[in-house]
Amino acid sequence: MKAITLQDLQKMCVPAVGQVSHIYNHWTAGRYDQLFDDYHLSIKGDGSLWASTDDLTEHKSHTYMRNTGAIGVALCACLDAVGCDDLGTYPPTEAQLNTLAQVSAILCIDLGIPLDIQHVMTHAEAADCKDGWYPHEPYGPDSTCERWDLLVLKEGRPRWSGGDELRGNARFYAHQWGAMYI
Repeated sequence: MKAITLQDLQKMCVPAVGQVSHIYNHWTAGRYDQLFDDYHLSIKGDGSLWASTDDLTEHKSHTYMRNTGAIGVALCACLDAVGCDDLGTYPPTEAQLNTLAQVSAILCIDLGIPLDIQHVMTHAEAADCKDGWYPHEPYGPDSTCERWDLLVLKEGRPRWSGGDELRGNARFYAHQWGAMYI
């Protein structure tokens, strides 16, 4: 694992253009500084960005049946999380959420990925097939409840608000940077 900047991320995108079509956002269910190699990118509690690889096309095992052509991005957060009103002892920080929005915007702009639910999803959305594609039986919050990463971003927020908030925040950054098509 190595710390990277947003500019480093932009450089990493160049060889991945045309090979990556999806972004899946996660939490690690760990501590703010606990990194895992299952994800291409991780964001620590202070908002710093870390890469487990130099190759965004590398196959990583982050989202069941959805890893080919996909980038996994994880917040180092949510140890002991048990529900929408209790995101554990390490809930997502504002710094993490801001970095995640910036990372999503950069990946979509530089890789040419639409910033919509069909291409940028939380693990909760992917687990319950909220994009309408069923590569597997649902295993998320509305089914077996195995994966509910980022169902909400903050305790007490409405159920299923996490993905829309993340995509909206990413659109804000994309527009600030002049990407009007996102």
